[in-house]
Amino acid sequence: MIPGDPLPTAGGEGAKAVELTTDTIDTQIGPIVIVTGARALCALDFGDCEERMKQLLTRRFEDIVLRHAPNPLGVSEKVRAYLAGDLHSLDGIAVDPGGTEFQQTVWSALRNIPVGSTRTYGQLAAGIGRPSASRAVGLANSLNPVAIVIPCHRLIGRNASLTGYAGGLPRKEWLLRHEGALL
Repeated sequence: MIPGDPLPTAGGEGAKAVELTTDTIDTQIGPIVIVTGARALCALDFGDCEERMKQLLTRRFEDIVLRHAPNPLGVSEKVRAYLAGDLHSLDGIAVDPGGTEFQQTVWSALRNIPVGSTRTYGQLAAGIGRPSASRAVGLANSLNPVAIVIPCHRLIGRNASLTGYAGGLPRKEWLLRHEGALL
């Protein structure tokens, strides 16, 4: 997460639309849509999850203006580097996903799972001091607006099963294999 003021939200008298920059990159696991604000990444998802991304953005911002720009804030380049094997290229990306305090806690904990590692929902819940909140962790995970950068693919079921992923289980499996978490 980034320190300081959150991105402005539109609405109310005299409010301006929030300007967001977008780019779509073609990758070996399908098109990835990147949306940034002025200072941070605020959404990243797969092209076929566009409806989910729209819902997350409209829940957060009442009025937005999207403009295309290649490689906004350098994020497109860093995602390409990650997919090409530089597994730590996403570490320094500033993210501002919005969300509740609990969601932000979960998403921060997800970013702290080391590359090549996985955690169960219960382990993550215990790690944030809420051992009985594994379902709430799962819900926060499903509302993650910055897939891959906030690595929700690193969460697995308690019996090491691959559980749901907004981008689909084949992409989750690919990402885990790419990171060396699955053989």
